Amino acid sequence: MTDAPMNPETKAKLEHVSVATLATALFKRGLRNQVIQDVRPVARKGKNMVGPAFTLRYMPAREDRNQLVEFRNPEHPQRHAIETCPAGHVLVMDSRKTATAASAGDILITRLMMRGGAGVVTDGGFRDAMRIGELDIPAYHNRPSSPTNLTINEAIDINVPIGCGDAPVFPGDIVVGDDDSVIIIPAHIADEVAAEAHEMTAYEDFVVERVRAGDTIIGLYPATKEENLKLFEKWRAENGR
Repeated sequence: MTDAPMNPETKAKLEHVSVATLATALFKRGLRNQVIQDVRPVARKGKNMVGPAFTLRYMPAREDRNQLVEFRNPEHPQRHAIETCPAGHVLVMDSRKTATAASAGDILITRLMMRGGAGVVTDGGFRDAMRIGELDIPAYHNRPSSPTNLTINEAIDINVPIGCGDAPVFPGDIVVGDDDSVIIIPAHIADEVAAEAHEMTAYEDFVVERVRAGDTIIGLYPATKEENLKLFEKWRAENGR
C-alpha cells in the first residue's frame, strides 16, 4: 500500500545521510539514474526530506480542456492530489521537465504542508516560489515560474509510475532530498540502502576529520590500508558512531 508508513528506523537513518552517499549505494546495485536531474531546493532547510512518493503526472495541455474554469472542479487532479496525498508522504510531480508554466503555487503547497506532507518535488517550476521557500515544508523545483500550469500542462493522473527529471518514480518509492538534490530509492531495497548509507556516512565523517588534520586520501578514501580501518574503529568508539 502506498499510504503505509515508513520503517521508522529506515527513516531515521535517511534523515542523516546525503543524496551523494545514497547515489553511491544505489550505483553499487546497478542503479545509475535515481537522482532527479535539474532540480534544486527552493530554499535550503538544513535537514533532509524523507518520505514515500505520492505522484502526480502532467501531460501537454489541449487548449479546449484547460481553461481557468477547470480549477472549479473539485476532482481536478492537481487539487485532488493536494487533498489526498497521505501525511508523511512526498508529492512528486512529473511536469515534463519544463518550467515554462508552474506546477503549483504557494496556496496549494501551504495546504499540502498543513495536511502533513513531508515535501514536494517537481521537475518544472513553482509560482510564488519566494513564499514557498518560507514555508515549513521542503520543496524542490527547477526554477521559479509564474504562468499557471493550465497554459501548457494538464494534470492527468495521480499515484501512477512517473518520470521526474529522468528518474523513474513508483508510488511508495522512498524520496530523499538534502540541500543539494533529490534521489529516489526503490521501496523494496530502502531498508538495506539506508543501513549501508548510514555506515558509509560514519566512515566519510571520519575521513573528513582526518583530511582536515592533514592526512592524504591515498589509502584512506577508499580504505585500502588496514591501519586506517583500525583508526576508524577507534574513532567510532570515541564518538559513539
